[in-house]
Amino acid sequence: MLKNIPTCLSPELLKTLDEMGHGDEIVIGDGNFPSSSLGPKVIRADGIGGEEILKAILSLIPLDTYSEPNFMLMETTNGDPTPTIWESYDKIVKKADPNAKKGLIERYAFYERAKKAFCIVQTSEKAIYANVILKKGVVK
Repeated sequence: MLKNIPTCLSPELLKTLDEMGHGDEIVIGDGNFPSSSLGPKVIRADGIGGEEILKAILSLIPLDTYSEPNFMLMETTNGDPTPTIWESYDKIVKKADPNAKKGLIERYAFYERAKKAFCIVQTSEKAIYANVILKKGVVK
């Protein structure tokens, strides 16, 4: 056990976050996200929701201050309403980094970008469109 490490972060995820360099991207996928078919390493976070894992990851890594946007959400399609979880995500990110810049990415473009990610964290989040890409910054 380690002190001050969120318990939802597995040893594998902690190692992966440490191995990421500045500019690398990590995807947090909801329970419906096609993680296994996209290519990058998948770390399962079974039983853990998007808000909990987002908060935990952002407690350990900074967002890239040289890139805009530095956290991205999958844009809704076909007139689907804005997911209520986005408001919670915004609050979590702004608390971790008040200068964070959000971007929306079209669904299939999001999948293409996820293919190039350092890894994908597959959560059990039930909300739809609860997928996030974070761009890691420099620890100062």
